[in-house]
Amino acid sequence: MNFLKTIVAAGLVAASTSAYAADITGAGSSFIFPVLSKWADAYKKDTNGVVNYQSIGSGAGIKQVQAKTVTFGATDAPLKAEQLEKDGLAQWPMIMGAIVPVVNIDGVKPGDIMLDGQTLADIFQGKITKWDDAAIKKLNPKVTLPSAAISVVHRSDASGTTFNFTDYLAKVSADWKSKIGSGTVVEWPSGVGAKGNEGVSANVGQTKNSIGYVEYAYAKQNKLTYTGLVNKAGKPVQPTNEGFQAAASNADWAHAPGYFLILTDQPGDKSWPIVASTFILIHRDATDKAAVQDALKFFKFSFDKGGKMAEELDYIPMPDSVVKQIEKTWAADIKS
Repeated sequence: MNFLKTIVAAGLVAASTSAYAADITGAGSSFIFPVLSKWADAYKKDTNGVVNYQSIGSGAGIKQVQAKTVTFGATDAPLKAEQLEKDGLAQWPMIMGAIVPVVNIDGVKPGDIMLDGQTLADIFQGKITKWDDAAIKKLNPKVTLPSAAISVVHRSDASGTTFNFTDYLAKVSADWKSKIGSGTVVEWPSGVGAKGNEGVSANVGQTKNSIGYVEYAYAKQNKLTYTGLVNKAGKPVQPTNEGFQAAASNADWAHAPGYFLILTDQPGDKSWPIVASTFILIHRDATDKAAVQDALKFFKFSFDKGGKMAEELDYIPMPDSVVKQIEKTWAADIKS
């Protein structure tokens, strides 16, 4: 069974079980879904507690938690402190991971192609339209590239993965910043849309000469061909746990109001350029306080016992010092 089917099956199991047992409901980020599914399976075995999570994209997850239709939301686009205050929400980072460009080109294996930020921006902006464009060939002099049109695949839903991907493109390309900008939704100049990391993975996997962007676990488990990137230090890097950790090590969570922090285009010779976090949103003074406390038990379990599971999928667990800070946030901000 491939990765996509496995996590969808896990979601169906959670949904069917929830009809017979009290459950923890959440919705949002597809970025966190692979590791959240692992945590939920382990939590059920350990406590018999059920986590029913809908992988519907960060934007939809924010709306659902704001509307109080779920106990928690998950987003890779953090809310600013003033928005949290307005909505009565607490926010914290749950996990860090990486976003990678993925391609489908005959004869090209994972890591064969190297791109830099400007070239990546020009591809998604529709300025570079063929794989044998001079800018791509200059970065890949030893790779045979087809004279074929590039099929761009991007997210169609409000997406935290898009938020971080376009934040990176806006940092490395002045033209992208001025004409398109960054956000969970942008006006894409070219390409076709697909829903969720799942949809982009499937579309790239089925479309020759395509390029998209997904959370690394989707690329790895669906055996997609990722590219390397030239980082802020000008060094060519491949998506590795070491590179993800190098970028994440720059995070200063202690001085980020509401934990609002973006981790794209970090310094360091080894840093992977597009690292992101998934944030949990939960009401500070919820009507159903028992449900909130159950959710916090699940998140504590995930912090305490889920680090190895996260690393197996090439996510970056939150450091112990940050987890202690987050638990203090729970005690101070969330009413039980």
